[in-house]
Amino acid sequence: MRVLGGYLKKNVRWIVVDVLCLAIMILVISLNNLPISEWIYGASVCLFLLIVIGGMDFWRYYHRHKRLLKIREIIPICVDAMETPEDVLEEDYQAFVRMIDMAKGQEINELKRQGRDMTEYYTMWIHQIKTPIAAMRLLLQEGEYVENDEVSEELFRIEQYVEMALQYLRLNADSTDYVIRRLDLDEAVREAVRKYARVFVRKKIRLDFKPLQTQALTDEKWLVFVVEQILSNALKYTVRGSISIYMKEEADKVLVIEDTGIGIRSEDLPRVCEKGYTGYNGHTDKRSTGIGLYLCKRILAKLGHTIEIESEIGKGTRVLIGLAEE
Repeated sequence: MRVLGGYLKKNVRWIVVDVLCLAIMILVISLNNLPISEWIYGASVCLFLLIVIGGMDFWRYYHRHKRLLKIREIIPICVDAMETPEDVLEEDYQAFVRMIDMAKGQEINELKRQGRDMTEYYTMWIHQIKTPIAAMRLLLQEGEYVENDEVSEELFRIEQYVEMALQYLRLNADSTDYVIRRLDLDEAVREAVRKYARVFVRKKIRLDFKPLQTQALTDEKWLVFVVEQILSNALKYTVRGSISIYMKEEADKVLVIEDTGIGIRSEDLPRVCEKGYTGYNGHTDKRSTGIGLYLCKRILAKLGHTIEIESEIGKGTRVLIGLAEE
């Protein structure tokens, strides 16, 4: 019905002309007192021609509409797939569409170029800043200042933020460096734990690490980064107590990292993995960026894994990483 309505609207002027011609013919026949049979014969011939010609024209219109619908399904829409214009006006419209498509393509290419330039710059900056960080750490190891522990801690945070920025850029890059293989989870988790060993000691937080004795099909570097981020959050929001790492019983390859920290409010739980969302804890800790868990969720999704967070205020938080192979 929509196609028929569009066709009638497009040809409304010709329909009016046909009706007027028919009315004029009827008027002429009536003024000349011609027999009614002549009027019926003339009207029948006109109606027959109108139906035949109009039907053929509508058939062409309908099939053209169907072909245009198929062109719309092409993603991205290719202007070269448009049919040959039937008249000058349609040719002008197609030229206008091609101009818009060309301008859009140029704008997209410019945005991509700017994105590549920005990624290259920040990647270079991150690698460059690692040099003075390493030099500062060497100087701290050689120094004998009382404040060394505090300075080392702040330097460790800088390294974390730099690594997070680098992973963020890599995650949004056009190409990734995933190396999917079957790896020993104990080895991967221990690598992350070793990085935070000094923080565990300084904060006097006990680590309860139960041998995982499990393998997973994943990317080691990205999975270690995820575990590091979750450990970082657990250590940040745990004042006293312990952090436990174990495999969930009666579950298919679910890695659990549990802490006895301050917990997360129930209203914040559905949004803690959103980009930039810090929640109540983030407002308390001004250093929170709301990027860590967002990166974890995106990385795990790309690896085909899942993340689930359970928490209760004052009792701690459990992060469950699903590593099951589909």
